[in-house]
Amino acid sequence: MNSLVSEKNTFVHSGVISRITKDTVIVSLEQDIHCESCRAKSACGISESNTKDIEIINSNDSFSINEHVKVVLKKALGLKAVFWAYVFPFILMFSTLLIASSFLKEWMAGILSLGILLPYYITLYFLKNTLKSAFKISILKT
Repeated sequence: MNSLVSEKNTFVHSGVISRITKDTVIVSLEQDIHCESCRAKSACGISESNTKDIEIINSNDSFSINEHVKVVLKKALGLKAVFWAYVFPFILMFSTLLIASSFLKEWMAGILSLGILLPYYITLYFLKNTLKSAFKISILKT
């Protein structure tokens, strides 16, 4: 997998189309030797295993199975994903703990602050189609 920074704000990964459905294209990204020297490999997740599958909303382009393609990822999408998956839930949990501790016993405030994450992640699950459109990943033929 050619993990190069083509511009300052994008990453380009080589991959192979493994599956095509009506609405999506599944691209398998293979591990590359360039991942070993990358500074962002711990946050990327691609370096953890040999292959990663990425589901990309199919545009009007026609693709075929086992076709080599380039997947373009914007760096800003990674920061947005980290915010919604980790930072905002932490802020939500911590602020719930601070507010609830002034009204409830300490152990109840702790349970409430942990319990507030359940509706948050359920809401994210039901908004997954909206999030898929917000987190656009481009696919280019090689």
